[in-house]
Amino acid sequence: MPQRDSLEVDVLFVGGGPASLAGAIRLQQLAKAAGAELAVMVIEKGGEIGNHGFSGAVVDPKALHELFPGDEITGGLDTPVTSDAMWFLTNGGKIKAPFVPPVLNNHGKYVASLSNLTKWLAAKAEEAGVDVFPAFPGQELLWDGDRVVGVRIGDKGVARDGSHKSNYEPGPDLTAKVVVLGEGPRGTLTKTAIARLGLDEGRDPQVYAVGIKELWKVPGRLAAGSVIHTLGAPLWNTFGGGWIYAMSDDIIDIGLVTGLDYADPTTDPHDNFQRYKLHPAIRPLLEGGEMIRYGAKAIPEGGLHAMPRFYADGLCIIGDSAGFLNGLRLKGIHLAMKSGMMAAEAIFDALQAEDTSSAKLAAYAQKFEDSWARTELHAARNFHQGFGSGMWGGLINAQLSLMTGGRGFGIKDKLAGEYGHERMKKLSELTPIEVTKRVVPDGKLTFDKVSDVFKSGTMHDESQPPHLHVSDTNICAEKCTVEYGNPCQYFCPAAVYEPHFTKVGNAPAEGKLQINFANCVHCKTCDIMDPYQIITWVPPQGGEGPVYTGM
Repeated sequence: MPQRDSLEVDVLFVGGGPASLAGAIRLQQLAKAAGAELAVMVIEKGGEIGNHGFSGAVVDPKALHELFPGDEITGGLDTPVTSDAMWFLTNGGKIKAPFVPPVLNNHGKYVASLSNLTKWLAAKAEEAGVDVFPAFPGQELLWDGDRVVGVRIGDKGVARDGSHKSNYEPGPDLTAKVVVLGEGPRGTLTKTAIARLGLDEGRDPQVYAVGIKELWKVPGRLAAGSVIHTLGAPLWNTFGGGWIYAMSDDIIDIGLVTGLDYADPTTDPHDNFQRYKLHPAIRPLLEGGEMIRYGAKAIPEGGLHAMPRFYADGLCIIGDSAGFLNGLRLKGIHLAMKSGMMAAEAIFDALQAEDTSSAKLAAYAQKFEDSWARTELHAARNFHQGFGSGMWGGLINAQLSLMTGGRGFGIKDKLAGEYGHERMKKLSELTPIEVTKRVVPDGKLTFDKVSDVFKSGTMHDESQPPHLHVSDTNICAEKCTVEYGNPCQYFCPAAVYEPHFTKVGNAPAEGKLQINFANCVHCKTCDIMDPYQIITWVPPQGGEGPVYTGM
């Protein structure tokens, strides 16, 4: 039996995104200024840093300027924003807003690829003395009582039946004085820590959306730096909206966000996006071009009151894992970076005092309370919750929020939220409405899920155990088939779930749930939106998943 290696570091960051990389850099900056030496490590499940980096994205450079004062920070950014527009899409056309709301004024911001930005930050981290290890998926937390003491890396070379193949290699145990979780939205280890330690007690439920995006090569269609946001069609009964960002080299970054708190279990975010591209205002921007990349990712939309307590004994939580995203501004990268930097400052002080208890690391929360990040999130605290009564109510609430410092409809300063999957109605509860006509893909402008997955670069070894765990498939057959019509076949944007159940009369449904886990693009939608909460997403073997080049 191969021996499991172990390695001890001072601080371990899990996830190679902007939050972790900014935090690791800041920690080494503080150590250098104090003449101290720290062993700081960042681990990332993707095969290379940036492979799993996915966002819109228009980046507010505020945190970058704080992290690198006086330095050139555009190395990881694509192009400055040159114009802003807001379109309201009717079914047959568009109404261009006469002005762009101040919160969406992107003057001084940059259109960017998050994948490229994280690669740039990773190089900066290594220059600062941080050890950066891709293809290292954090599989489980290591505990000493209720104190986090490290992370076990996933094994490699495990066969589908759980046996060890000839190339079996046990993942090492990485121990640390402080573990920092920056896994992105719905992080596997974060989910475990929050549940075990009750870090969401007294908080509103976190609610998510899923962003689906393609990169198109379309010469001469939009000037680089053009930024367009859209509301309306095709999302009349669901929270969401679209974006169109023009990057350099004739690349158009286009995507659609669908809120994961919809009522209709047949809602299909991927189909929504295909219908979006067919809209008369959108189609001319893409026709004749080439779709070159595809991806999807969950977005934490709950806001300030849905953020968990993001510190515990030996633990800090940062970035999307802690809900650092401003839904009103459609931005989170600068907040993720700031969260990592604030955590780093609290951690450095704790290490100097040789006290990494929850009481000492609570300084991270105080730093947040005193920061511009908290001020920004407070002003957007009721944004998503306002859409609980529909699109028009949400828009009115958003406008009121701008006028009332974020209160909006919230008489007692905040609007109540609820878990998105709890808003899904059973088929028997739906008012009969016209069934949405699904797009028949033409392979030129619109695509089926499998074709899109191919453009995501996703690769998984199919001989390993599936990394999508369904705790009880009897529920799928006996309850979900009848009550919800197996919504997993719709909400997954990668055709992972294929329910093959047949229901005849009062007899139990027969058949099976086929899980095409090799298609998975790591968006976490299934873990979030399953109405019975019986799906758990865990990392596959290190290095596998999508390759989001330029995304």
